[in-house]
Amino acid sequence: QVQLVESGGGLVQAGGSLRLSCAASGSIFGIYVMGWYRQAPGKQRELVATISSGGYANYADSVKGRFTISRGSVKNTVYLQMNSLKPEDTGLYYCNADQLTGTEVSRYWGQGTQVTVSS
Repeated sequence: QVQLVESGGGLVQAGGSLRLSCAASGSIFGIYVMGWYRQAPGKQRELVATISSGGYANYADSVKGRFTISRGSVKNTVYLQMNSLKPEDTGLYYCNADQLTGTEVSRYWGQGTQVTVSS
């Protein structure tokens, strides 16, 4: 089992910045991608950004050029630097980790951290 703990959410004005952090613990061997997803009220959960164990980053079109995902020096820690925040970025942000064990892929989620951007 993998446990994911997020931190760094909060309330910020439009144009401001926030940095989210996520640390994985437990049986972390085999984690090959970590990322962030978000869910706004009444909407489906959507991908924000992911980063592979090799450092390849992938972003949703809506956040390209504003958000940066990175891996920490501590293994299986991931950050999301969010700049130029917009009210439409408001939502519950979830950390995600995908783990390959043999031929089986397991997906894990954190409990979520709230990001609220006021106009």
